[in-house]
Amino acid sequence: MTISEFESRLNQWGHEQVPFLFLVDFEMENLFSWKRDEVPNDILFSINHFSNTSISNQNPKTVTLTKYPISFSEYKSKFDFVKERINFGDSYLTNLTIKTKVEINRTLEELFFSSIAKYKLCWKNKFLVFSPETFVQIKDKNIYSYPMKGTIDASLANAEEAILSDTKELSEHITIVDLIRNDLSTVSNKVEVNRFRYVDRIKTNQKDLLQVSSEIVGTLPSGHMNKIGSILLSLLPAGSISGAPKNKTLRIIRTVEKENRGFYTGVFGYFDGFNLDSGVMIRFLEQDDDNLYYRSGGGITAMSNVEKEYQEAIDKVYVPVY
Repeated sequence: MTISEFESRLNQWGHEQVPFLFLVDFEMENLFSWKRDEVPNDILFSINHFSNTSISNQNPKTVTLTKYPISFSEYKSKFDFVKERINFGDSYLTNLTIKTKVEINRTLEELFFSSIAKYKLCWKNKFLVFSPETFVQIKDKNIYSYPMKGTIDASLANAEEAILSDTKELSEHITIVDLIRNDLSTVSNKVEVNRFRYVDRIKTNQKDLLQVSSEIVGTLPSGHMNKIGSILLSLLPAGSISGAPKNKTLRIIRTVEKENRGFYTGVFGYFDGFNLDSGVMIRFLEQDDDNLYYRSGGGITAMSNVEKEYQEAIDKVYVPVY
């Protein structure tokens, strides 16, 4: 489906108040949309507890996750390139991601049913996402976004205080909040930051993590239901997993990562006929022939420390099962 076909279809379904599921990859080369009763059988989704399956979360046997991360030297070469472009002035914030080979004693479908996350989608034998991050929500006449920037091991001493007082983390968060605020200003009015840097606890099979987010809201113009597809496309790719300024930073990402991200860091969501809820496809497992890979990353700024960024990318390789 072309971008224009996708846009026209979602605009029409929004106008007609037809419930639908949509899915867009990071490069915006693969765009899918289905009416609620036409979602393929090999796709399972759960969006803030609304799902196309009646099976509730299952308590699995112990999940064993073994990681085989890239070497520190390989990561550092990527990090150094990004830092060079930042120092040159091409970017203020670049989201650098990596692939980690993993072994897990459960299938993707089993993990879909046993994991706990706001946004889950399983495309059988292809990939699984269990994301904590909202892309946008449209409720009544308002559009909301909740960018996430800042992760820390919750078991560390004074973890919440440490991450909220970290100068680098604060700078990164301010940058992404400003980017998202500007993005929302292109489709809405009276854009405000309702909550700045609040902390959520995320439970995983290995340890708890603290994640820092903010809430940004804007007022949509009249007739926004007729433009849902246009609104979504104008905000892509998500700022929290690309960087700022967006266009120059995307060129850095393409150069340093050397391959398409595909559906990783894309977005998916559900429109119920009145409201829309969507998630960023982070916390992502994908099947590649006989191997399973987990994609993760983090924001790099001029103040970033390579050892900390490498460890954060590895810490984000987890399954939210407990």
